[in-house]
Amino acid sequence: MSASKCVEIKLLTDEYWWGGVARHGDLMPFHAGTPYRQSLHRTFLGNQASPLLVSSRGRYVWSDEPLTFEFRDGCLLLDEYHSPIIQGEGYGNLRGAYLAAAERFFPPSGRIPHELSFLAPQYNTWIAMGKYPTQEKVLRYAEEILGNGMPPGVLIIDDFWYKNNGIWEWDPIAFPTPKAMIDQLHRQGFRIVLWVSPWVSADTRRFQRLASSRYLLFAADQAMGDETNPDPRFEEAPVIQRWWNGASAVLDLSNPTAFAWFQHELDRLVSEFGIDGFKFDGGDPSRYNATDISYAPRSPSGHCEDYGRIGLKYELSEYRACWKLGNQPLIQRVRDKGHSWGTGGLADTLPTSLAHGLMGYAFTCPDMVGGGELGSIPSKLDPELYIRWAQSGTFFPIVQYSVLPHRALDAEHLSIAHEFVSLRQKMGPEILKLALHAAKTGEPIMRHMAYVFPADHFEMVNDQFMLGDRYLIAPVLTKGQTSRTIRFPAGDWRGDDGSLVHGPCAVTVAVPLTRLPWYTLEA
Repeated sequence: MSASKCVEIKLLTDEYWWGGVARHGDLMPFHAGTPYRQSLHRTFLGNQASPLLVSSRGRYVWSDEPLTFEFRDGCLLLDEYHSPIIQGEGYGNLRGAYLAAAERFFPPSGRIPHELSFLAPQYNTWIAMGKYPTQEKVLRYAEEILGNGMPPGVLIIDDFWYKNNGIWEWDPIAFPTPKAMIDQLHRQGFRIVLWVSPWVSADTRRFQRLASSRYLLFAADQAMGDETNPDPRFEEAPVIQRWWNGASAVLDLSNPTAFAWFQHELDRLVSEFGIDGFKFDGGDPSRYNATDISYAPRSPSGHCEDYGRIGLKYELSEYRACWKLGNQPLIQRVRDKGHSWGTGGLADTLPTSLAHGLMGYAFTCPDMVGGGELGSIPSKLDPELYIRWAQSGTFFPIVQYSVLPHRALDAEHLSIAHEFVSLRQKMGPEILKLALHAAKTGEPIMRHMAYVFPADHFEMVNDQFMLGDRYLIAPVLTKGQTSRTIRFPAGDWRGDDGSLVHGPCAVTVAVPLTRLPWYTLEA
């Protein structure tokens, strides 16, 4: 680790900070009363990270490489950094600091993911089909979507559509005529995304070819002998990473020819089958070691960044782990969540996504409605939790389903769910406008209350948010909740129920299961 000198920044009165790792959005904002320490060298906790911290008092901190930051004794301490610490100040408030940092370090690209991402729900086969997707199941899934009153949208065919990791060819038994399937789905109005990863199954000829070309990460001093050789040789050999599907080699995307090879494989799927984009899973820096031998020097975070750059070519690219690459047209998903209310479930999705926005990741998705952690999703879903998750996601930049409402709910609850699918369609054009605005300006689509109303002391409010500057959303995130308090800034706020609230004030409202409270700021 670097012997960098610790940089100490004294916190100002009533100063609050966001940034670092999105997964700890529930612990943000950090402030004088927050004891917190986090390294960005390998630990992203399964989600996105950025070497950026932004303050409610118009300050920011940036470093091009990973660092460790700590809030302690009224100070922000920065240590273990490998590139200079850059500080900015004098930008007035959170919005000013964020936009100044974005303009300097990750300016907007001018591009958005395909517009259908914002206009309609996305659909994912992961929980609906698990590790056994087939052509027949996918086509039936699409028919069920349309036949049950839901609009066509982006459809993600998740893991295990392929022969082997690194051999991105359709499993011919599960998908006998994939081109005909894709053509039919396109005619029905869907856009198709395929799951891919940076891993390569080791016991394959493909692995041997990639290893001989040095397209894989290597490690030194690997035992190459066997039990008949009392003096085995030790030499460089491909790294084998253990992950949730087994143990595999991993592409070295710091190598331009390996990068081009992977992109060529994906381009072939686009040109031959009409695939519209890819779900890029893996790439977490925790799976890399600083001792891995790569074509170009890379930190574990740097390998994650290389993987993120692969997706920049496509009109649909979804990531769960990402380093830097703020204000790029990449969909950033909250990590897989269990079917639960609290930490590790629904409660995480809102603060994580608010943190996304303040790290440059505007196109955020709150995992699949009801949860996307395979193995933790019960056969019978809690209808209250499912409805509240669907409500909360309605105003997110992107909302994604796997278990379809008609499969999860009885008739009474199903009618409620369909109301919010319809609301999403109604709000889709407005969300698309905000996505286009984000691509031009770098502003988040969903915004922390303190971002929009810096003088109103909303820094500690994490259970409501703004969609743009006009819509205030106050979802229900707690089981059995029938009322909740909403804090309103100054102005006249017209409610979903027709009520008019004159802010600033705090109002307790009824929240039956049929209601997601949302308000529009009247001109």
